[in-house]
Amino acid sequence: MDVLKSVADLKPGQKGIISKLQEDELTLKLLEMGCLPGTEVEMCHVAPFGDPLCIRVSGYLLSLRKSEAETILINC
Repeated sequence: MDVLKSVADLKPGQKGIISKLQEDELTLKLLEMGCLPGTEVEMCHVAPFGDPLCIRVSGYLLSLRKSEAETILINC
């Protein structure tokens, strides 16, 4: 059984498949940036104090605030 967690829970090098976006205000912004359900996402870098995060999604690197990454739910 797949476990849902957020992109912010990933450690560098870990991957997951986007399941859904849970924050209505950010949903359109994240969809436009390629964070589509069914898309693989990989955690690339985390800043020294944990914010911001750098993920690889849809073939490019995307920097997000931790609070934004917490709204992207993934299957692991």
